[in-house]
Amino acid sequence: MAMMAREPEPLAPSPAEGTARQEVEALALAPLPKDQEAPLEERLTLSIGPHHPSTHGVLRVVVELEGETVVKATPEIGFLHTGIEKNAEYLLWQQAITVLDRMDYLSPLSNNLGYVLAVEKLLGLEVPERARVVRVILAELQRIASHLVWLGTTALDLGAQSVYFYAFELREGILDLFEEASGARMNPSYFRVGGLAQDLPEDWEAMARAFLAKFPKRMAEFQALLDRNPIWIDRTKGIGVLTAQQAIALGLTGPLLRASGVNYDVRRAFPYCGYERYEFEVPLGTQGDAYDRYLVRMREMEESARIVEQALAELEPGPVMVDDRKIALPPKEELKVSMEALIHHFKLVAHGFEVPAGAVYQAIESPRGEIGFYVVSSGGTRPWRVRVRPPSFYNVQAIPAMAEGHLVADLVAILATIDPVFGEVDR
Repeated sequence: MAMMAREPEPLAPSPAEGTARQEVEALALAPLPKDQEAPLEERLTLSIGPHHPSTHGVLRVVVELEGETVVKATPEIGFLHTGIEKNAEYLLWQQAITVLDRMDYLSPLSNNLGYVLAVEKLLGLEVPERARVVRVILAELQRIASHLVWLGTTALDLGAQSVYFYAFELREGILDLFEEASGARMNPSYFRVGGLAQDLPEDWEAMARAFLAKFPKRMAEFQALLDRNPIWIDRTKGIGVLTAQQAIALGLTGPLLRASGVNYDVRRAFPYCGYERYEFEVPLGTQGDAYDRYLVRMREMEESARIVEQALAELEPGPVMVDDRKIALPPKEELKVSMEALIHHFKLVAHGFEVPAGAVYQAIESPRGEIGFYVVSSGGTRPWRVRVRPPSFYNVQAIPAMAEGHLVADLVAILATIDPVFGEVDR
């Protein structure tokens, strides 16, 4: 795909452009005199959505308008309910990974990671070092891939078509890496309780380094297109503002919380997979508006690439699965020559392994915030309870606080910068 020959010069809005929106908002948002207030029956009730999942998710927002001003916004969820949590309770411990993949379908490896860490905590397992490092690499690549979908679709919503194509072209490189490692581009189910499904191919590290080599140039192109673009700034600055107090009270996490200036990242607060060894910054905003949410996610992608580079540097040869025949499948080469290995393989696949009775909560930092897995075992071969704390569920409830008082046209930008995934919200 042809890219820009050089970065465009930033456009400065003319005085007329700079004041046009202010005048419109002043007229739309100015309170009416008491004798001119619109009665409730004269407000327009508008149903926005539900839309197809290939947009920002299957969401319906019922808004009440006075003119073009949103005076009330009520999100309605549940259109994509799949019963993923309950389905997981009827599957063997390893099988449940496959349905949890489908929850946040833009970040399936994050779902995998939180769940397998919870089960390993119940088992008291320590996975091999190589498996830990590979998990970090793939989780951070997944974060970049998810943010690229957000960037491209949000830019498209606000009128920047080129960014959509550039973002998805860059994401293709990450999906190629997932496919090379697991055989699947989406829902790879690559992480396993005890380690990984298989080791990385020989040429995988070279592919990953080639992607990282072109990543900074692509990011610079996105920033040149958007950072000082007057239309982008007009549609995002001062829009959907959340204060730090509001964000905390609503239970928000992830980029929405950090854009409001709250320094909370699960990788820092409760490290897992050895994140305490890696150097990275937690990007923070100052205004808590849609523009800050854009800047935070852009910085997060750069920090994720930085973590991947460090992890690749310490990736050493070694096993990628625990040496425990009660949990790990025997090597495939043994199945043709060993009846004992064949029987062992059959028993694990057909009947699974038992997990000691107990309950744990394991949280990780997904692209949308803190995703937590509360997993309960009764001592059997299946989970007794799987309950997920999904960040998108909490983030969606911020819509009224972000939308009310804005123009209805701003609702597009507000919904986009939340970045919800409704497979995770509805579960």
